Amino acid sequence: MAQTLKTGDTVKVIAGDHKGTVAKIVKVDRTAHKAMLENLNLRERHLRATQYNPKGGKKTIHVGIDLSNLKKEDK
Repeated sequence: MAQTLKTGDTVKVIAGDHKGTVAKIVKVDRTAHKAMLENLNLRERHLRATQYNPKGGKKTIHVGIDLSNLKKEDK
């Protein structure tokens, strides 16, 4: 049975490095079948120097967790 997960839902991670963690969904990417969770699975991207960003720098991004590894939590 397919789950309907959407932004704002509270989910529990059932597989992977963050197994057992409960978090809220920030964004869902339906084409890649991934969900971005609040304060979970964050990475830093290094940005090259450009005309609009002359110094370059770092940017923190969410890395998605596959929807099959998530379970909707009941309230």
